[in-house]
Amino acid sequence: MSQSIYDFSAISIDGKPADLASQRGKVILIVNTASACGFTPQFKGLEQLWQDYREQGLVVIGFPSNEFGGQDPGSNEEIASFCEMNYGVSFPMMAKVKVNGAEAHPLWQWLKSEKSGFLGTEGIKWNFSKFLVGRDGQVLKRYAPTDAPEKLRKDIEAALKA
Repeated sequence: MSQSIYDFSAISIDGKPADLASQRGKVILIVNTASACGFTPQFKGLEQLWQDYREQGLVVIGFPSNEFGGQDPGSNEEIASFCEMNYGVSFPMMAKVKVNGAEAHPLWQWLKSEKSGFLGTEGIKWNFSKFLVGRDGQVLKRYAPTDAPEKLRKDIEAALKA
């Protein structure tokens, strides 16, 4: 049986269970985030996408990770406070996870197996890698950390119309 994003759950940044099946029928943008990365200002663009498209069915979900350069060492509370204070983040944030290796969160294992990265690599290379998931729960596209959120608008709009 093929999996979809709705087969996974996570823990929200405030410690509550978050069942992704509750997002059924929506377009989901999943991002591994960090508070002290050169790409951290992308939080602003991600929040803008959430504000612009949430009424049409987009959900942006951030998964903090401390795997790359130790750029998110804080607790979940510290990360949540940082994101809200510095970037006005109101989209859902999950508890810190690993995105690579044997301890990678099952959702991230699945995302990477569905869409490989540059030159067919599966592993997440850095913070702010992004996956766009369609209304059917399947991965549509994978984006590099360098892909600015505003560059995703065409793909998001197409997924929302599908």
